[in-house]
Amino acid sequence: MTPPFGPNLVGLPAAVLASVDYAVAPSELRIAGVREMNAPLFEMLGLAGDIAEASDAFAKYMTAIFGLEAPQWREQPSARGPSFRHSFVRLLLGWEHDSFSREGAVLKGWVESRFGLPPAHHGERISDVADPSWRAYVEDNLGSAYHANSIHAQLDLLYEYVQWALRTLVCPGQTHLRLYRGVDRASEQLFRRESKMILRVNSLSSFTTDRATADCFGSRVVSVQAPLPKILFANALLAFFPFRAEREVLLIGGDYPVTVEPPAP
Repeated sequence: MTPPFGPNLVGLPAAVLASVDYAVAPSELRIAGVREMNAPLFEMLGLAGDIAEASDAFAKYMTAIFGLEAPQWREQPSARGPSFRHSFVRLLLGWEHDSFSREGAVLKGWVESRFGLPPAHHGERISDVADPSWRAYVEDNLGSAYHANSIHAQLDLLYEYVQWALRTLVCPGQTHLRLYRGVDRASEQLFRRESKMILRVNSLSSFTTDRATADCFGSRVVSVQAPLPKILFANALLAFFPFRAEREVLLIGGDYPVTVEPPAP
């Protein structure tokens, strides 16, 4: 058991979003009101010819709306310099370092609030809201340090930008993107249902588009046809993001049919 599904802002029940049926046949998702309230961003993106131009437009819009000074995209607060404002980039960098960090909890909290999908793991497995691991997640998620500067609104725009970029520039006309993940052989997340192997993905988890990278993160590798609407972030879509070599993709959780890949030669 995991904590129950909650309400969301995308117009489909969370149980549907987490299902294998949705993973196989997804429908487009929109976070309520985000595109309507940020029409100038999508007008700017409509003029972009490639990812470099699109990510530059996105960075300029985020800087203007959220008042970010250039160093604050990546750096920690300091006693000197302009008033510090947290950015979504700091959260993503914290995730890169440790997905069970406070930054990771804030990202999972955003998934829970927007998609209704609570985490099943945060440092330790979460099986009930009475678990110490659930309390640790809630404390990390709700800490005031990372909720300044409308951080959820920043993540809303990141999601909508990524969705636009995938559908317009990267995968036009497609519904899925093949991703890879390394898993342990004893993983409780991997199980068989009828004739299919199913991977139960935490509310937010790292995958990669590069098979060789996945080989470094588990005793075996699974591949999944990931529905585009459940991709929050792909570092290849932000030209200014500092860590791009691993081709990381953050996938929103649920049950996914997977293929266990043969060992790398």
